[in-house]
Amino acid sequence: MTPPIGLIIIGDEILSGKRTDKHLPKVIELLGARGMSLSWARFVGDDRQSITSHLRDAFEQPGIVFSCGGIGATPDDHTRQCAAAALGVELVLHPEARLLIESRMREVAVEQGQVFDPLRPDNVHRYNMGVFPLGATIIQNPYNKIPGFSCTGVGGGQVHFLPGFPVMAWPMIEWVLDHACAHLHRRGSWLERSVIVMGAMEAALTPLMEQLERDFPVKVFSLPSVDHPEFGRHIELGVKGSAGEVGEAFASLLAGLNQRGAQLGPEMVR
Repeated sequence: MTPPIGLIIIGDEILSGKRTDKHLPKVIELLGARGMSLSWARFVGDDRQSITSHLRDAFEQPGIVFSCGGIGATPDDHTRQCAAAALGVELVLHPEARLLIESRMREVAVEQGQVFDPLRPDNVHRYNMGVFPLGATIIQNPYNKIPGFSCTGVGGGQVHFLPGFPVMAWPMIEWVLDHACAHLHRRGSWLERSVIVMGAMEAALTPLMEQLERDFPVKVFSLPSVDHPEFGRHIELGVKGSAGEVGEAFASLLAGLNQRGAQLGPEMVR
């Protein structure tokens, strides 16, 4: 079984509406392209106690979590410190992160026609972006070399920490999915089939849904709509799971609906 996959999005600017989150739909897209799915998502403000609590939960249970935001080195960035607190370890300058950050600073100096000075106060401060919880591994950042990091808790939870900027975070998430999580890909082996049931009520279909989950190792889903421009009030009723099980379960679903005299619309496969 694929472990649960979660997403934590950190930042007051999301909760206040100053910025609109783009990570949730993108992560769903990236996972779906690999036959994977998101189990849960949480939005957290820039509060150390709250961030630490959510990260501690993530570390204490098996699963994979992507955490976006708050790994910079300004006063409102708390994620690195909270990760260390949740793990009960100290923060240290990661040697590989140090080299990557210094490489980036040298590049910027050349671009600006300056001589790189590692002791200049702003450069010294930039090394803080490579201060991670002890034992962390880095995630390469193809945009500007400033890395993210990954940590594993005693409970088996793996948390991958990424910047809040989509242009950086998304390729880093893809790298994690295609390297650290490549063995979890289910391309072609995970299937979702559904049918539109016109004018239906969920309560009347619940016994059929429960029976399907008893008979087959699939998940049944029901998506009601009351004002669809084409179908009006309806339910999209379907099953999802391994390709080998979905076909038989969906056939049983259709048989059950026909026995109930349901008016059926289009069928969909995802």
